[in-house]
Amino acid sequence: MAAQPKAPLVKPYLQLRKETAERDRGLREKVMTLEEAVTLVNDGDHVALGGCTLSRTPMAMIWALVRARRKNLSVSRSITSSEGEIMLASGACNHIVTSWFSQGIVWGVSRVMRHYTEKKLARFDEWSHMSLGMRFRAGAMGIPFMPTRSMLGSDVGRMRDSEVKKITCPFTGEDLLLLPALNPDVALIHVQRADPYGNAQMDGLQFMDIDIAMAAKRVILTTERIITNDQIRRTPDQTRIPFFTVDAVVEVPFGCAPHECYGMYEPFFDHLDKYAERNKGDVVKAMAAYLGEYYYEAKGWPDYLNKIGMSEVLDAARRGRSVFND
Repeated sequence: MAAQPKAPLVKPYLQLRKETAERDRGLREKVMTLEEAVTLVNDGDHVALGGCTLSRTPMAMIWALVRARRKNLSVSRSITSSEGEIMLASGACNHIVTSWFSQGIVWGVSRVMRHYTEKKLARFDEWSHMSLGMRFRAGAMGIPFMPTRSMLGSDVGRMRDSEVKKITCPFTGEDLLLLPALNPDVALIHVQRADPYGNAQMDGLQFMDIDIAMAAKRVILTTERIITNDQIRRTPDQTRIPFFTVDAVVEVPFGCAPHECYGMYEPFFDHLDKYAERNKGDVVKAMAAYLGEYYYEAKGWPDYLNKIGMSEVLDAARRGRSVFND
């Protein structure tokens, strides 16, 4: 049996923050292809994923990472779904940091996650949902920790005991937990629209994406469409991620498929049902077959969508647009 991967070495916080602060903040066009954006992710990086569960998952960028054969990535996300299964099964990732891991409530606990963690093939660090968000918030603020009551007295807190600190509040005398800041090497975030400079606008729930973008050393945006900076300026209140945090902008229609993008398309439920059915047996063989068909054999992202099926694409788009109907 393989030994479980060890926790990555933690850099001194001042060094980590210095690296984050040194990123290029220039106003320049950053449009590139998926294949070009992949070069910003190195083996062994800590990669944070935007969105949550099936919502605004940067699937196109994950697809590109897997095809590029990236290895030994640590992946953090608020709530992890089938994208985590794909990262584990492909060998791209051997360490997941999250608050919950399942393809989705209707499909039950992830059998892929259980295989890789129970056999100690990968590391699974569980935090509470609030605590993970507070770690990203600390990273975004440029401070080394965040005080909170989250996880106090819980088994999740007990499991993370070696990574947190308990203190007595100097003002109230109550117990508090100090959560270490989380500053990922790279953030992958999908949005509805962005300009070529990286000013990004999101519709619907923002999840932890704004803090993730501010906390990461590099940010890769995939977007349903690239719009002009003039269009961005017409509705500046909708710009959630500013250009100075962003390193790459990739236009990828249906870039969350088979997950959803609010206002654009709903989840591809037929495809997800079939995916779950395949994993009821030998998950290693099932995932290898799935990756072969949809990832390695696809000639490009349009061919990936073609393999899912045009009827599913159109149906997901019809259901997604219905949110704006009166």
